[in-house]
Amino acid sequence: MVENYPGHVDRAFHALSDQTRRAILYRLATGGGGGASGSLTVGHLAAPFEMSLAAVSKHIQVLVDAGLVSKERDGRVRRCAMNFDGLRDATEVVRWFQKFWGDQLDSLER
Repeated sequence: MVENYPGHVDRAFHALSDQTRRAILYRLATGGGGGASGSLTVGHLAAPFEMSLAAVSKHIQVLVDAGLVSKERDGRVRRCAMNFDGLRDATEVVRWFQKFWGDQLDSLER
């Protein structure tokens, strides 16, 4: 049931509620918009945004806290990668609602 999911699902939906964070996830999933996923530096992720590096870093930290992104230090550089497993529970919640409302609408139609 949907109400039994752990708190990280709430953090995932919170993280996904922001346009900048969704854009960061898109860049990570597509390798910076070039098509292949992989890890990117914080600076590379921040490049297209008209905000400070510190502001982008805060957005990235929200994604890390939600389990959607992993971040590791490579010398002086911080690299981020998409954590596709972090989306699994949130996706299951959305699917549950799709099925529930689909069943409700089918019932009304009959």
